[in-house]
Amino acid sequence: MSRVVHFEIPADNPERVADFYKKVLGWSIEKWEGPVDYWLISTGMNSEPGINGGIARKEDRPASRVLVTAQVDSIDECLKKITKAGGSIVVPKRPIPGVGYQAHFRDPEGNVIGIMENDPSAH
Repeated sequence: MSRVVHFEIPADNPERVADFYKKVLGWSIEKWEGPVDYWLISTGMNSEPGINGGIARKEDRPASRVLVTAQVDSIDECLKKITKAGGSIVVPKRPIPGVGYQAHFRDPEGNVIGIMENDPSAH
C-alpha cells in the first residue's frame, strides 16, 4: 500500500503564499537549497500524525491544483501499473538530487497525482 507522504501547493508568488500559510496555519516554511525554486512546508511535529509539503511555482508544474504525492517502492513498476490501469504519465520519472525519484500521473478522471521513490543517491 502506498501512503500519501507529501503535498504541493502551486503559486504564482511563492513568497506571498508562504507568508499567508505561516500567518493563517502557523506552518514553518523555508526556501529549499536545491536546484529549483521550492519552499518546504513543515505542518507540525514529525511525531504527530500528518504530512509535510512544499510550494512550487505554477510554471514549474503540470497541474494548477494542490498535488498530493504517494510513496512507492518502485517508481518504474508503479508507472507500468498506471498505464495498464488506464492512467497516463504527465511528468515522467525524474531525479530529485539527494532525495529520490518523482513522477506525476493522471488518473482516468483527470486528477494529477505524484509518486515518489526514496533514493538518496539520485542525481
